[in-house]
Amino acid sequence: MDYAIFTLCLLAMLLGLAGTILPIVPGLVLVFLAYLGYGFYDHWTHYGLTAMLIVGGLTLLSIALDQVASVIGAQKLGAGKAGMVGSFVCAIIGLVFFSLPGLIVGAFGGAVIFEIIFNHKELEPALKAGGGALLGLLMGAFFKFLIALILTLYFVWLVFFN
Repeated sequence: MDYAIFTLCLLAMLLGLAGTILPIVPGLVLVFLAYLGYGFYDHWTHYGLTAMLIVGGLTLLSIALDQVASVIGAQKLGAGKAGMVGSFVCAIIGLVFFSLPGLIVGAFGGAVIFEIIFNHKELEPALKAGGGALLGLLMGAFFKFLIALILTLYFVWLVFFN
């Protein structure tokens, strides 16, 4: 086994793990690409199609869960469609201009502002909807981090013990 290639792939996975929290880095996609790269490098000696289907499936599942978590969080705490749209739009704007703090403030603030403007809600229910959007965003990030951690540990197990 070439430890340099393994180390590079593991570092890419660790960067992907960080990317599940830092929105600029494509977290789980990077983990998947590291699996793919190592597989091609080592001619699929340590894992094959089954492992790649598992990794690919978990990657797609986590991307879907991330999107759904914010919507569910916002819905459970009373946000309407406008609040969910506001949370999404302002989170993206916040991310582009202010990085991670902008993402968090944008998700919360966008839901609150859109609920007040478009759904004509009072401040208290709008704040509750914003909290739901933020909670959903954080839960989505937690699940992405957890899946990336499991996939990284799975990679180490496959390479060293399979």
